Amino acid sequence: MNDDAQLIDQTLAGHGAAFGQLVEKYQDRLYNTVVHVVGNAEDARDIVQDAFVQAFVNLSGFQRSSAFYTWLYRIAFNVAATRRRRRRPVQSVEQHREQSGMEPVDEGEGPTERLERIERCRQVRQAISELSDEHRNILVLREIDGFCYETIADILDLPVGTVRSRLHRARLQLRDELKEVLMVE
Repeated sequence: MNDDAQLIDQTLAGHGAAFGQLVEKYQDRLYNTVVHVVGNAEDARDIVQDAFVQAFVNLSGFQRSSAFYTWLYRIAFNVAATRRRRRRPVQSVEQHREQSGMEPVDEGEGPTERLERIERCRQVRQAISELSDEHRNILVLREIDGFCYETIADILDLPVGTVRSRLHRARLQLRDELKEVLMVE
């Protein structure tokens, strides 16, 4: 029995601290994924919190046919999709960067290199934000989080073949978006 299964069993037996350990184990990883998907740090925090609450409330219904984090990611993606449907105005990439301060600074680089890197990051974020939800989600899960096709399929509840084809189309669309972003500026 793996650690997650033991923590789940302990939680179901009434030991809430065990679920706290699951939260500690996965909250940063889940947040990093969600912030890339929704493009807003505050929304990402809310979505992750809601996902953990839903996971806790529905833990007795967890089938254990997939890994706990796969189930948790599916919940988070469903929460994000529900929020997106309810509220259409989207924060721009620029606003996201200003609010979250999510661009780490390399102490060893000079001002020119830093500005170029920041600009490249901005361009990539802009291009990713232009992707459709289905393409952005798959691209983030594969390229940023490094999930395998099978795990992405479990998270998004899709056949592996669909994941592969959407990822291919997402990469093509990202390439086209980057060409447009780079040509405009």
